[in-house]
Amino acid sequence: MYAVIEEGGKQYRVSVGDRIRVERREAAVGDSIDVSKVLMLGRDDGPVIGAPYVEGVSVTAKVAEHGKEDKVIVFKYRRKKNYRRFRGHRQQYTELSVESINA
Repeated sequence: MYAVIEEGGKQYRVSVGDRIRVERREAAVGDSIDVSKVLMLGRDDGPVIGAPYVEGVSVTAKVAEHGKEDKVIVFKYRRKKNYRRFRGHRQQYTELSVESINA
């Protein structure tokens, strides 16, 4: 069984035991999170598609860790105009370990 969930404006296909990186959530390491925005539920007898979400289905995940992604360099440059802007960014993330899909 698998589920397509929406978390932080992005969609993830998850099944039990998967580890996914989502946008930073304010939760301590080891806490359990319930994600109720399930867009689709894949079962053996066929998928169940929500409009927009599947009713009565949630995904339980445990916070595994917090961290920062690799640095992304943003460099703006205009030739002959002495215009240079250098910027770096490291996106924070929360890694979730999917424990169960409650259907």
